[in-house]
Amino acid sequence: MNGSGGLDTEDTSEAGGGSSWQPEAVIVPTLFALIFLVGTVGNALVLAVLLRGGQAVSTTNLFILNLGVADLCFIVCCVPFQATIYTLDDWVFGSLLCKAVHFLIFLTMHASSFTLAAVSLDRYLAIRYPLHSRELRTPRNAMAAISLVWGLSLLFSAPYLSYYRQSRLANLTVCHPAWSAPRRRAMDLCTFVVSYLLPVLVLGLTYARTLRYLWRAVDPTTAGSGARRAKRKVTRMIIIVAALFCLCWMPHHTLILCVWFGRFPLTRATYALRILSHLVSYANSCVNPIVYALVSKHFRKGFREICAGLLRHAPRRASRRVCVAPLCRRLSAASRPATSPTYPGRTQRPPKAS
Repeated sequence: MNGSGGLDTEDTSEAGGGSSWQPEAVIVPTLFALIFLVGTVGNALVLAVLLRGGQAVSTTNLFILNLGVADLCFIVCCVPFQATIYTLDDWVFGSLLCKAVHFLIFLTMHASSFTLAAVSLDRYLAIRYPLHSRELRTPRNAMAAISLVWGLSLLFSAPYLSYYRQSRLANLTVCHPAWSAPRRRAMDLCTFVVSYLLPVLVLGLTYARTLRYLWRAVDPTTAGSGARRAKRKVTRMIIIVAALFCLCWMPHHTLILCVWFGRFPLTRATYALRILSHLVSYANSCVNPIVYALVSKHFRKGFREICAGLLRHAPRRASRRVCVAPLCRRLSAASRPATSPTYPGRTQRPPKAS
């Protein structure tokens, strides 16, 4: 089998007990397919809502837009390939994708964590210093911060272009870690600190101070409480997204730390934990649109309008394709003897391609 996300899964066949049929070969790809479907549709809707009518003009919306881009890239570029780990014995996608897929996993993971840290600082400034932070919280500065996020993500993810390689092991073509154990341990520890521990500390500090200010220093019965309630709702939505990121990626990083600094034998139980950690961490890329829909009236309204628009346009496109059929029949009838009856006013479906 193949490696994924810092956990070497070459010996998963032994963990599976050597049975002729392993349930994870069906269950796990099915769950990955569900993650792919929900995440692709959900994040595409988020991008459509924010980009429609130039709504991505506030700093917070720009960060949410960037988070949606990172999640969508992760789902489209990584999830389909990782699903094959549990169904195929060989890596069939070539050496280039062996390196590129794992690089993209860590690139988007860094981008998501850095974006969440940036948006936590943005919300803290917006609520704690609403007037003084206006000059700082501009779309231009937000774009600069997003550029910095991707620049740092590229910097910290670049080593993973050489971390994995395609090779032949036991008559199988596998995509597995190529570095020595000490280098891999140092790289995985660095990734844990940079992409998870530090962002979580920033999130915890900023949101703790934000919540303390909102719920202690502000009287909701005072004038202007409507604007403050709106800020509370946005902050609550972002906090939920940040908390889900922390919870979803925690098992992944915990298992990697156990591999390097604890005891992690290869058994059916630990194999199941590896699968669960992969599923939970990858599912994080599809839960954010669900949170937006549940918490934000703006996103719910935008989702409904986009879906309604798609449903309205679908019959129109179909009618345009069908309405040319009577004209074609009239032209055809005029060019040949009328050997068959025609039915005025009745449209005819085009024949299916064989």
